[in-house]
Amino acid sequence: MAERRIERNVRHGAVRVLSLYEGFFSGGARVLHSSVVAGLHAQGRQQHAVLSVHDEVRRDAALQRMVDDRRFRQLVAAGVRVTSLGRSSEVPHDPEVLTDAEAEHLARELRRTDVVLSLKEQPMRLLSRPDLLPDRPVVACLHRSDPEHQGSGLGHLLRAADDGRLAAVVCCAESTRAAYEAAGVPAHLLRVVPNGVDLTRFRPARPARRLAVRGAHRLPADGTVVTYAARYDPMKNPRLFVAAARELLADDADAHVVMCGSGMTPTNPDLAADLRTAFGDRPDLLDRVHLLGVRHDMEAVLAASDVVALTSTFGEAAPLCLIEGAMCGAVPVTTPVGDSARIVDGIGLVTGFDPAEIAAAWREAAARRDALTGALVAARPRFSHVRMLSAYSATVERAHRGLGMMLARA
Repeated sequence: MAERRIERNVRHGAVRVLSLYEGFFSGGARVLHSSVVAGLHAQGRQQHAVLSVHDEVRRDAALQRMVDDRRFRQLVAAGVRVTSLGRSSEVPHDPEVLTDAEAEHLARELRRTDVVLSLKEQPMRLLSRPDLLPDRPVVACLHRSDPEHQGSGLGHLLRAADDGRLAAVVCCAESTRAAYEAAGVPAHLLRVVPNGVDLTRFRPARPARRLAVRGAHRLPADGTVVTYAARYDPMKNPRLFVAAARELLADDADAHVVMCGSGMTPTNPDLAADLRTAFGDRPDLLDRVHLLGVRHDMEAVLAASDVVALTSTFGEAAPLCLIEGAMCGAVPVTTPVGDSARIVDGIGLVTGFDPAEIAAAWREAAARRDALTGALVAARPRFSHVRMLSAYSATVERAHRGLGMMLARA
């Protein structure tokens, strides 16, 4: 009966794909995966749905609700069915144990699914009960380069590989592939699909639009603008960015810095402490530090910038901020983490972790922006999300065909 059901689905309908999320909260991995899900669902050959463990999560000093999240709204608008197990990070739960109601909800979703995608390795714990996942291939989608920092997630990933439930592991960067192979994931399962972005959205702005955005955020028409697009998290090392900003602003009276992302607001006490430490002797410089928080118009903010900066110290794989900024005409300047150096090769700069060195690199990047315009434009095709969607689609189809062959042999 199972074999006939699979054959009928292939012949008469789209492949049904369920993505598992820990929750909806700000972060590049969720931005990218949600764009993949919405894009593949719109193509019609696959029917996508999403199941989130949490419907609200406290991250970066804020309680982030699923229904308020832009990715949730994007998916629903695209016709993707989104459900949740209903957990809240405000209520203690054992992350390794499902209640009876949660197990029933998960089993119901899995029964109507042909292929499962796991956004990062943590949701793999939901699939640790074989009775909930009969004959369903699983594809893990990984977006970090530090498996040792992912809690129990790596263990669940390795067990799924050992049990034969893991059909493939999509790595967004070569650094991800290398890190997880070293951690024990079989090499034949690892496939690199480089990150891409929607080039119709992320593109340079016309001069008038660039000036209008600068004016709206009290940024000068001339003068260097450095934008930092990241959540407030130790991995992103916002303290290093603030220290480098202090160097830049003290040296260049016309420069401004913009900080966007979850937790990049005056109400975040940790960020406020970082700013007091760095600017304690020059509080006047803070007038040129702009805390914009989460933005839904990053294409406009980046297109109004001269430099897009990354100061992360670990964990990065293929940071979207560098790609999005470069595609909008901002010169990317990054620390040497993950695939960042590979991403900015020929179009940006790589620095060490010294604040003065970083500030100097920002100044150099801004001075070279016009000269790098041609290289930034020429690089656009390699960052297209069309290529990325095609690769994800092929991975899902291969996993589904593998299930069909397995059932035919049974």
